[in-house]
Amino acid sequence: MWGVFAVLSALFAALTTILAKAGISNVNSNLATAIRTAVVLVMAWGMVFLTGAQNGLPQIDRKSWLFLILSGLATGASWLCYYRAIQMGEVSRVAPIDKLSVVITVVLAFVIFRETVSVKAVVGCVLIGAGTLLMVL
Repeated sequence: MWGVFAVLSALFAALTTILAKAGISNVNSNLATAIRTAVVLVMAWGMVFLTGAQNGLPQIDRKSWLFLILSGLATGASWLCYYRAIQMGEVSRVAPIDKLSVVITVVLAFVIFRETVSVKAVVGCVLIGAGTLLMVL
Protein backbone atom coordinates (compact mmCIF):
# COMPACT_ATOMS: atom_id res chain seq x y z
CA MET A 1 0.00 0.00 0.00
CA TRP A 2 2.94 2.37 0.59
CA GLY A 3 3.63 2.29 -3.14
CA VAL A 4 0.20 3.69 -3.93
CA PHE A 5 0.75 6.56 -1.50
CA ALA A 6 4.24 7.18 -2.93
CA VAL A 7 2.84 7.44 -6.46
CA LEU A 8 0.04 9.72 -5.26
CA SER A 9 2.65 11.83 -3.48
CA ALA A 10 4.59 12.23 -6.73
CA LEU A 11 1.41 13.11 -8.61
CA PHE A 12 0.35 15.72 -6.05
CA ALA A 13 3.90 17.12 -5.88
CA ALA A 14 3.85 17.60 -9.65
CA LEU A 15 0.45 19.30 -9.47
CA THR A 16 1.74 21.47 -6.62
CA THR A 17 4.50 22.82 -8.80
CA ILE A 18 2.34 23.42 -11.86
CA LEU A 19 -0.43 25.07 -9.84
CA ALA A 20 2.08 27.17 -7.90
CA LYS A 21 3.81 28.41 -11.04
CA ALA A 22 0.42 29.40 -12.46
CA GLY A 23 -0.51 31.19 -9.23
CA ILE A 24 2.64 33.13 -8.34
CA SER A 25 3.26 35.14 -11.48
CA ASN A 26 2.11 38.37 -9.78
CA VAL A 27 2.56 37.39 -6.13
CA ASN A 28 5.60 37.67 -3.87
CA SER A 29 7.03 34.16 -3.53
CA ASN A 30 7.22 34.39 0.28
CA LEU A 31 3.58 35.46 0.48
CA ALA A 32 2.60 32.64 -1.87
CA THR A 33 4.48 30.16 0.31
CA ALA A 34 2.71 31.46 3.41
CA ILE A 35 -0.70 31.07 1.76
CA ARG A 36 0.17 27.53 0.65
CA THR A 37 1.43 26.71 4.13
CA ALA A 38 -1.76 27.98 5.75
CA VAL A 39 -3.81 25.74 3.48
CA VAL A 40 -1.57 22.75 4.27
CA LEU A 41 -1.83 23.53 8.00
CA VAL A 42 -5.64 23.56 7.93
CA MET A 43 -5.72 20.39 5.83
CA ALA A 44 -3.25 18.54 8.06
CA TRP A 45 -5.04 19.45 11.30
CA GLY A 46 -8.33 18.57 9.65
CA MET A 47 -6.98 15.06 9.00
CA VAL A 48 -5.67 14.84 12.57
CA PHE A 49 -9.11 15.58 14.01
CA LEU A 50 -10.93 13.52 11.40
CA THR A 51 -8.88 10.45 12.33
CA GLY A 52 -8.75 11.13 16.08
CA ALA A 53 -4.96 11.38 16.05
CA GLN A 54 -4.98 14.45 18.33
CA ASN A 55 -5.15 12.01 21.27
CA GLY A 56 -1.48 11.16 20.62
CA LEU A 57 -0.24 14.70 21.38
CA PRO A 58 0.55 14.05 25.07
CA GLN A 59 2.66 10.99 24.18
CA ILE A 60 5.13 12.92 22.00
CA ASP A 61 8.47 13.12 23.81
CA ARG A 62 10.93 16.05 23.76
CA LYS A 63 13.28 14.44 21.26
CA SER A 64 10.44 13.86 18.81
CA TRP A 65 9.22 17.44 19.28
CA LEU A 66 12.72 18.75 18.58
CA PHE A 67 13.17 16.75 15.39
CA LEU A 68 9.62 17.45 14.16
CA ILE A 69 10.18 21.18 14.69
CA LEU A 70 13.55 21.03 12.91
CA SER A 71 11.90 19.10 10.08
CA GLY A 72 9.22 21.78 9.86
CA LEU A 73 11.88 24.49 9.67
CA ALA A 74 13.67 22.56 6.90
CA THR A 75 10.37 22.13 5.06
CA GLY A 76 9.66 25.84 5.33
CA ALA A 77 13.12 26.74 4.05
CA SER A 78 12.72 24.27 1.19
CA TRP A 79 9.33 25.64 0.20
CA LEU A 80 10.50 29.28 0.37
CA CYS A 81 13.48 28.50 -1.84
CA TYR A 82 11.43 26.34 -4.21
CA TYR A 83 8.74 28.97 -4.73
CA ARG A 84 11.35 31.64 -5.38
CA ALA A 85 13.13 29.34 -7.83
CA ILE A 86 9.99 28.48 -9.81
CA GLN A 87 9.00 32.13 -9.85
CA MET A 88 12.37 33.13 -11.29
CA GLY A 89 13.09 30.12 -13.49
CA GLU A 90 11.57 27.47 -15.66
CA VAL A 91 9.70 24.73 -13.82
CA SER A 92 11.19 22.15 -16.19
CA ARG A 93 14.66 23.08 -14.92
CA VAL A 94 13.89 23.82 -11.27
CA ALA A 95 11.92 20.62 -10.55
CA PRO A 96 14.73 18.21 -11.55
CA ILE A 97 17.22 20.08 -9.35
CA ASP A 98 14.74 19.90 -6.47
CA LYS A 99 14.53 16.14 -6.97
CA LEU A 100 18.25 15.86 -6.23
CA SER A 101 16.85 15.73 -2.70
CA VAL A 102 16.42 12.00 -3.37
CA VAL A 103 20.18 11.59 -3.79
CA ILE A 104 20.95 13.81 -0.80
CA THR A 105 18.43 11.88 1.33
CA VAL A 106 20.01 8.52 0.44
CA VAL A 107 23.48 9.84 1.32
CA LEU A 108 22.26 11.34 4.61
CA ALA A 109 20.38 8.13 5.51
CA PHE A 110 23.61 6.22 4.96
CA VAL A 111 25.73 8.66 7.01
CA ILE A 112 23.29 9.39 9.85
CA PHE A 113 21.23 6.20 10.17
CA ARG A 114 23.80 3.76 8.78
CA GLU A 115 21.19 2.47 6.35
CA THR A 116 22.43 -0.07 3.86
CA VAL A 117 22.85 1.30 0.36
CA SER A 118 22.71 -1.32 -2.35
CA VAL A 119 24.55 -1.20 -5.65
CA LYS A 120 21.14 -0.70 -7.25
CA ALA A 121 20.53 2.39 -5.08
CA VAL A 122 23.95 3.82 -5.92
CA VAL A 123 23.34 3.31 -9.64
CA GLY A 124 19.90 4.90 -9.26
CA CYS A 125 21.38 7.92 -7.50
CA VAL A 126 24.03 8.30 -10.18
CA LEU A 127 21.33 8.12 -12.85
CA ILE A 128 19.20 10.71 -11.03
CA GLY A 129 22.22 12.98 -10.81
CA ALA A 130 23.08 12.47 -14.47
CA GLY A 131 19.45 12.94 -15.50
CA THR A 132 19.25 16.16 -13.51
CA LEU A 133 22.40 17.45 -15.14
CA LEU A 134 21.08 16.52 -18.58
CA MET A 135 17.76 18.26 -17.95
CA VAL A 136 19.21 21.54 -16.67
CA LEU A 137 21.97 22.03 -19.24
